[in-house]
Amino acid sequence: MVKEIWFDMDGTIADLYGVDNWLEMLIANDPTPYATAKPLLSMSALARKLNALQRKGYKVGIISWLSKETTEAYDEMVTIAKRTWLARHLPSVKFDKVDIVAYGTPKWKGRKGILFDDERKNRDDWDVNLAGDAYTQNEIMDVLKALS
Repeated sequence: MVKEIWFDMDGTIADLYGVDNWLEMLIANDPTPYATAKPLLSMSALARKLNALQRKGYKVGIISWLSKETTEAYDEMVTIAKRTWLARHLPSVKFDKVDIVAYGTPKWKGRKGILFDDERKNRDDWDVNLAGDAYTQNEIMDVLKALS
């Protein structure tokens, strides 16, 4: 079993879609929703689980897409906003890898283990390509508890 755990951000651990006017802001190349999204679960409980699993040899990573509406400058702003969000909400977690990639990039390429993602297509692709097991955002704490 590959001991890697990957998290999508938007809609999985960060409530991007709960930010008022999020879509209009993204279309206008405004990174505010990525910076102001509220957490979708207890970040302190998640941090405790991830730190414990890392002590058991698991690698923990982020695989998150940039905005569909994009320019090179906007990609840089979104990447900074996402990394800042992680540092603010999960400061004790030292991620082994944080991949902020172009919208639509297959998440399974070059990765294996467990994926948590709110998008069914990403979970299905993960399974079909034998990358490992994929779960919804609602299963995060139960799956992590089972691993520890």
